[in-house]
Amino acid sequence: MVVDLRTKLGGRASRRNVLKGSAAVGAGALGVGRLGGFAAAQDASPTAAAATGGLEVFSWWTSPGEAPALQALFDTFNGLYPDVEIVNAAVAGGAGVNARAVLITRLQGNQPPDSWQTHVGRELIDNYVAPGFCEPVTDIYESEGLLEVMPQTLIDQASQDSEQYSVPVGVHRGNGFWYNRQVMEENGVTVGETMSIEEFLAAAETLQTAGITPLSLATRDTFAAAQTFENTLLAVAGPEKYNQLFLGEVDWDDADVRTAADTYAQMLQFVNEDHPALSWDQATAMVIEGRAGFNSMGDWAYGEVVARDAVENTGWVSHPGTNGSFVLVVDSFTLPVGAPDVENARNWLRVLGSREAQEAFNPLKGSIPARTDIDREIFSPYHQWSIDSFANDALVPSCAHGQASSPAFQQAFYDALLVFVDDQDADSLILTLQDAAALDAEMAS
Repeated sequence: MVVDLRTKLGGRASRRNVLKGSAAVGAGALGVGRLGGFAAAQDASPTAAAATGGLEVFSWWTSPGEAPALQALFDTFNGLYPDVEIVNAAVAGGAGVNARAVLITRLQGNQPPDSWQTHVGRELIDNYVAPGFCEPVTDIYESEGLLEVMPQTLIDQASQDSEQYSVPVGVHRGNGFWYNRQVMEENGVTVGETMSIEEFLAAAETLQTAGITPLSLATRDTFAAAQTFENTLLAVAGPEKYNQLFLGEVDWDDADVRTAADTYAQMLQFVNEDHPALSWDQATAMVIEGRAGFNSMGDWAYGEVVARDAVENTGWVSHPGTNGSFVLVVDSFTLPVGAPDVENARNWLRVLGSREAQEAFNPLKGSIPARTDIDREIFSPYHQWSIDSFANDALVPSCAHGQASSPAFQQAFYDALLVFVDDQDADSLILTLQDAAALDAEMAS
């Protein structure tokens, strides 16, 4: 059974009150890497056991593509633990921007849920592990064999001081570029297996002349402007320098940063005027519905495509200029210090790490499993493409999604890019990022 906390209480009460009234990332995480391919599937289903009580799960998965994927996890868990009441405490808002604010308030008030969603890397380590909000889950990795079936890169990003602190459930590719096949065909635009920045700009001119928005953007979700820029930065600088920028090894006044800013400014000439009013999934819907040609978005957008039965008419490539790179955005769940129902929370994490759960969740979500022993044949052509990219391409973490930088720098990155969307002032953007990086280095020293 699943109780939706947003529906039942308007999102304003703690889980404890719901159950009372119910019927029954450190620096080592950064790096360019390559991973091995997916192995043959092994039997890795969790074993059912008697359990009762509640399980409050906190996430930001509320969109038409996200909610069914989350429900698939709930269904997998309840299939093994049918007497546990799940409380869905999801908070709407792309990239978890709204959810994190609510969550931090609860954690500081000693009112944690039983498990919450977080990206691995700096978001996990800086926001939750360093302040002491998370229990290690190393024993779950060991008992469930996760150390043998998850890539070391992911394990490292979920770890601090040789302890693991979250269980990854899905790996998103942040540098996706989605397009409407019919719109392209009707306007004589050919999209190959890859796209350069120059090819995009030429296609955008064609679409704009035809009265179609070339590139949909949604800045009501603050991550979207930052994500589109970081993808463009990756295209210009390449994966090695991209990482060096976020590690503080290259200054933000580097010539490639200016070129990326100028390129992004060119792209912004082709976006929809109502972008401040739209959420990320609404921008994706513009492409699905043929009101826009392209959308730069992580592959959670594919979950929207699936939910709206638009798979046949939706194409994809890497964000222009980023072919050969995979921007990591890894979703995981934690075990809180002081979890109200700790055994249910631990069972939840065991289930999430299982092949059964990851094969149920990821086809709907657009991500690929964190496990490498899944049956890849059950996944869509898009997923197969992403699995191959994950195995063979340069892996880089996302700043827009908290894996590449501290929370303070991430917020400065958000703010600077929202301003840039309006004024397209490269000098101001670079100075702001330089100042944020200097402050970040000072705080870390």
